[in-house]
Amino acid sequence: MLQNLGILFLNFLLTCQALRHYKFVVRDAPYTKLCSTKNILTVNGQFPGPTLHVTKGENIIVDVYNRANYNITIHWHGVNQPRYPWSDGPEYVTQCPIRPGEKFSQRVIFSEEEGTLWWHAHSDWSRATVHGAIVIKPKPPTTYPFPKPHKEVPIILGEWWKKDVVEVYNDLFRTGDDPIISDAYTINGQPGDLLPCSKNETFKLKVDYGKTYLLRIVNAAIQDTVFFAIAKHQLTVVGTDGSYVKPLKVDYISISPGQTMDVILEANQKLDRYYMAARVYTSAFGAVIGVAIDTTTTTAIVQYRGKYIPSSTIPSLPLLPGINDTNASVNLLSKLRSLANNEHPIDVPLNISTNLFFTTSMNSVPCANGSTCHGPLGNRLAASMNNVSFELPSRNSILQAYYNNISGVFGEKFPNVPPLIFNYTGNNLSTILWTPSVATEVNVLEYNSTVELVLQGTSLLRGTEHPMHLHGHSFYVVGWGFGNFDKVKDPLRYNLVDPPYQNTVAIPRSGWTAIRFRAKNPGVWFMHCHLERHATWGMATTFIVKNGNCPEEQMLPPPPDMPPC
Repeated sequence: MLQNLGILFLNFLLTCQALRHYKFVVRDAPYTKLCSTKNILTVNGQFPGPTLHVTKGENIIVDVYNRANYNITIHWHGVNQPRYPWSDGPEYVTQCPIRPGEKFSQRVIFSEEEGTLWWHAHSDWSRATVHGAIVIKPKPPTTYPFPKPHKEVPIILGEWWKKDVVEVYNDLFRTGDDPIISDAYTINGQPGDLLPCSKNETFKLKVDYGKTYLLRIVNAAIQDTVFFAIAKHQLTVVGTDGSYVKPLKVDYISISPGQTMDVILEANQKLDRYYMAARVYTSAFGAVIGVAIDTTTTTAIVQYRGKYIPSSTIPSLPLLPGINDTNASVNLLSKLRSLANNEHPIDVPLNISTNLFFTTSMNSVPCANGSTCHGPLGNRLAASMNNVSFELPSRNSILQAYYNNISGVFGEKFPNVPPLIFNYTGNNLSTILWTPSVATEVNVLEYNSTVELVLQGTSLLRGTEHPMHLHGHSFYVVGWGFGNFDKVKDPLRYNLVDPPYQNTVAIPRSGWTAIRFRAKNPGVWFMHCHLERHATWGMATTFIVKNGNCPEEQMLPPPPDMPPC
């Protein structure tokens, strides 16, 4: 009875607040503006999808219509959705998918976020083409903590396969091996004019000398971290993951899948044409058990307005770090600092109530029914956290099972520390360590607990970097390093004064990253590697944050149109 009254009250609020509505129509249709014509999933016929423009603290409704031939879900990446995980989006974690022909009205609740975030599909690998930017403006009368730019421009980095990405995904399961590599990276949907078929569609940013431009950069690629730069121009990083940072001048950025960065471009070079460019970073390049990578460079053009003769028919390319330059990849992480001022205060947890230590590993598991796969030793590639390879449920979502007390969907035994202790970043580790357990286990947190989570990379099978994304909470990145985390020495080097506030952070290869957050958002929240193949293989877990004692510390009830399971 009380639950039904709660649903009625929530529907009353949604009606009375006159929230802004957006319409997302997901379709599977031919796309002809790239190097091959094929059917792709799009939202409103756009690739990348439409940009959402909101104000800090605003609530909106996005009506998602699935007119495609596949199931779909939509996730609002970095939007914490206070007390309302129902619209968070990860398939079989917080909802069952929207089936073909169905609709789901998703309430998106913005709170502390300001700057650039993004939205994307969170079912199978649909996010390869189903994604777009979210621009969150300051709430009047506040404004940017930097001079207002002349223009703001979304720059969305992606990947493109000539083959249908659904086939790429299916082949991954069929072979048990790595997926085929992408054929190109993209900037705003185009590989750039280094690929002749993209020459006429290459994205061009026209600039006026002396003016500044806010580039809202999103890495929507599903497999790779990339380096990004603009020839002969420095960039000033002013924000990351929907939070401002102290201005930082750089020659290039490294940006992991899932991350966003706000950077200022000052048009202060001679009138000419210059390439902005991006290419992959991966520490697995050249490894003993390596991985094939897309080595192409994607480009767009910064073109100054005015009368001049271009210095060359081909614009200047920026100098980007080497493909496997790990030091360059972590250079930015080591320098980012929150503003931490009166207008943009921070609240780093200092007294920790819950200490967690999670390892992230590449693994292998036997093939089904005694068959042989194409992975190492004839097995199937897998991935894990704390030696648990996360398996999504298939008949119900974890959130719906938790809310309705349905047993048998998940367990609550995800370990706080690794069940196996070994030299995590050592060489020639035993193949006995390769095999994880496979389960749907969650980690339960008390409401308002203060959490320190150390994410430790391992060198099992194929040590590489892992960009980890936490739903429902942003966190402070208080420390990182190479090698095994030392619980006595390493915390002495933490930044507890002005650490960056993020929702996605990379664990460096054979290294660790320490984050802190307050578990103040009741609900069910996914955490996973944002390299899609690693998440598919099981590098994920789920947090359940319990309700608090007061009504304002408890989950809101579900909407009436939750997709059925």
